Amino acid sequence: MRRYEQVYILRPSLSENEISTAIENTNNIVLGDQGTIIQLDKWGMRKLAYPIKKETQGFYVFCDFAGTPKAVAEIERKFRIDDAVLKYMSVKISDSISDEEIAAAQETAAAKANAADQDDESEDSPVAADDADDSKDTENEDEQ
Repeated sequence: MRRYEQVYILRPSLSENEISTAIENTNNIVLGDQGTIIQLDKWGMRKLAYPIKKETQGFYVFCDFAGTPKAVAEIERKFRIDDAVLKYMSVKISDSISDEEIAAAQETAAAKANAADQDDESEDSPVAADDADDSKDTENEDEQ
C-alpha cells in the first residue's frame, strides 16, 4: 500500500445527492482494491482562481487514503471521463504505509476534526463572546 492525498473539484450545479454519489464512487474504488480511507473532507463550494470549463465556482473534496497505484489510475481514468469533475490532483505521500501507520493517521485526523469542531462551537458560544467583552472592559478601566 502507498499513501496518497487527492483533491478534486466537482461542478457547482450538482445536487447534494450527485455530489455524495461521486464521492462514494471514488471511495468504492479505493476500498474495492483493499485500500483504506484515512480522511475525507468536504471543503464545500469555493470560488475558483480562474474559470475551469466555464465554471467560476466548484465543490472541493479532499481525500487522504492508502491504496495501490492501480486504484489511483482507475480513479483518474474515471475523473477524465466524468463531466461532473472539473479538476483533480493526486499526490503520492509515501511509498509504503503499514496498518499501524494507517490507524495512527486515522486517529490523528479524527483528533484534528474534533478539535476544529470544538473551536467552532466555542466561537459560536455567546458566553465566550461575553467573557471577551468583559476582559476588554477591565483593560479599559485599568488604563484610566
